[in-house]
Amino acid sequence: MIHCRRATIDDLEHLVDGNQSIARETEGVELSEAKLKPGIAAILDDQNKGIYWVAIIEEQVIGQILVTYEWSDWRNGQIWWIQSVYVWPEARRLGVFKALLDHVTHEARDHSVVELRLYADTTNQKAHSTYLNQGFTTGHYQVFEKPLT
Repeated sequence: MIHCRRATIDDLEHLVDGNQSIARETEGVELSEAKLKPGIAAILDDQNKGIYWVAIIEEQVIGQILVTYEWSDWRNGQIWWIQSVYVWPEARRLGVFKALLDHVTHEARDHSVVELRLYADTTNQKAHSTYLNQGFTTGHYQVFEKPLT
């Protein structure tokens, strides 16, 4: 049975591994552990930055999800952005993402969140299909980026 819980500092190495694997698998990018590890630790230390949850089977981390926040003045409510979604290869097709999403959805409703949002690499068709199957729509916004570092 899949159990979801809030990640702790004890999960740091798993989260680093998961994030490096996401970047490698979906974008062909190698993330710097020197930046990534303290970045994840900062979130684990301060839930105002975000919250990581992990999925567990028999005490083994098999999936992760991160939520960060956006305040919507138009909706007078908080939007939760889902990020850093990763399911370890040996646990795929077992309902791990669904379990994590159900957990996040429950938490979001408890916190009066008005919407869940996420983005995926434009070429990641497996992710697109998964998200659409879980009730997400593509919406009418285009994400733009402007790197500052």
